[in-house]
Amino acid sequence: MRILGICGSLQAESSNLTLLRRAGELMPADVVYSIFDGIRDLPPFNPDLEGGPIPAPVAVWRSALASSDALLIASPEYGHSLPGSLKNAIDWVIGSGELERKLVAVTASTPAADRGLRGLSALLQTLGAVSARIVGGEPIVRGPDAEEMLGVLVEALVETQRGS
Repeated sequence: MRILGICGSLQAESSNLTLLRRAGELMPADVVYSIFDGIRDLPPFNPDLEGGPIPAPVAVWRSALASSDALLIASPEYGHSLPGSLKNAIDWVIGSGELERKLVAVTASTPAADRGLRGLSALLQTLGAVSARIVGGEPIVRGPDAEEMLGVLVEALVETQRGS
């Protein structure tokens, strides 16, 4: 099983990236897990580019998604929504289909339980455009219970994919 981690933040050391790295340590031994770091390289989505040669970063992104069985997205909330870079990345694959009906676990690393909810809601709405099958969708609050919450999410993602 191949699971691809995707961070919605472009910050070098974001709490969401830290969460994704920790998730890798919690994956079962038979799961191949990697974090995709190429969202920052994607050009702004432009449908006119679909008819010609696909930009190399887009081809890499699409290939990474196509070769994964499931995704784990950890994303902050920016301006009551999802980060533009993550929205752009999803836009690049709506028409090409690499995310269509893919299993996607969604969360956000937050300082409090009431934070990140609008961003997660916007992300879930956007993933609806590709009929993604969703696991999770709640923020993981940084603190003593974070490890347990992340473990529950990872287990749900893996077990749901195994049952597919």
